[in-house]
Amino acid sequence: MKIISITLVMLATLIGCSFGIDLLLGFEMKTAWRNAVSPFRVMEIPEYFVFMFLIAIYLLKKLFSLVKKRVSM
Repeated sequence: MKIISITLVMLATLIGCSFGIDLLLGFEMKTAWRNAVSPFRVMEIPEYFVFMFLIAIYLLKKLFSLVKKRVSM
């Protein structure tokens, strides 16, 4: 329970900081909120590639561990 609450407090703090910085940069309230709540809309093309690469690495590790577990049975 403590880990969940710490995670939620950190999430709220980071979203608040992102929202505040966007407002200080001169974005409208609607744009700042959209950027804070949906980070994937403000990602650029290289960031998408890195994100997909990290997801692929994670999935491959899980797949290899599953195959290794089945082979050893």
